[in-house]
Amino acid sequence: MSYAIRAEGLVKRYGDKLALNGVDLEVPTGKVIGVLGPNGAGKTTTVRILSTLMRPDAGRAAVGGHDVVKDPVRVRALIGLTGQYASVDESLSGVENLVLLGRLLDLSKRQARARAAELLERFELTDAATRPISTFSGGMRRRLDLAASLVGRPQVLFLDEPTTGLDPHTRNEVWEVVRGLVLDGSTVLLTTQYLEEADQLADRITVIDEGRVVAEGRPGELKRRVGGQILYVRPTVATDAEKVAWILTELTGAAPIRDRNTGLLTVPADDPMLVSALVRRLDGTGITADELGLRLPSLDEVFLALTRQNTVAERNVA
Repeated sequence: MSYAIRAEGLVKRYGDKLALNGVDLEVPTGKVIGVLGPNGAGKTTTVRILSTLMRPDAGRAAVGGHDVVKDPVRVRALIGLTGQYASVDESLSGVENLVLLGRLLDLSKRQARARAAELLERFELTDAATRPISTFSGGMRRRLDLAASLVGRPQVLFLDEPTTGLDPHTRNEVWEVVRGLVLDGSTVLLTTQYLEEADQLADRITVIDEGRVVAEGRPGELKRRVGGQILYVRPTVATDAEKVAWILTELTGAAPIRDRNTGLLTVPADDPMLVSALVRRLDGTGITADELGLRLPSLDEVFLALTRQNTVAERNVA
């Protein structure tokens, strides 16, 4: 198997803070790898090292077979990067932004205009091509930012939280763009805090927490790694949530996770008989539920379980 990205033992410090603590990463050519982690986990630092914007304090990494420290010029010729926020010039039009980037990449005027027209059509921005970016919607800006990262026809694309702040409809538009890029043969490293995004797009997932890789595998493999099923219940009366949480803890030995937006309580459960036991306990206390049952864990629950395990492990070592 060929790898577009390989990293071994990456370490990065910011003063006394250890941002990366021995990160290993492998991205097969033509695949999408999702890098997940909470704020401050080290996702963006990893991308900045791989895209030659920052040097690691230890470890090594290669993109397209070229060392990011020893041969950064060749690496930059292979990659495109879209950060968390749009990097286009709002005072210019869409076509002007793309032509400018093409010229900076040593394309002739004719080549730059042709490439700009091609990308504007691909990202469904042709009708707005001559409008100032300041008039674009958030989704249009994001699509133009993605187009800008493709002007140089990169073999490897880094997408650092590309849908941050976008509404669900616009996020779906960006997902379709990413799927199209992969069909065309691009390799994508995607960092995100949206678990659904990783589930939708990534062939494999690497979970980083506190600067270290705590898990990696296909989405289904990570779900199986957590094991068992999820017992869920949503009490009809919101004020019953505390009583239900106490009952779940007593039945399973684990404190449930409570979604305060939906009122849903969830807890890992290996025994299917827990459903009937919970029904009896709720009935005995006069509590009714709008939802109750067992299901496989979601990627969100896998993520929470993995990062929680890492926290517990740290405490045990300390």
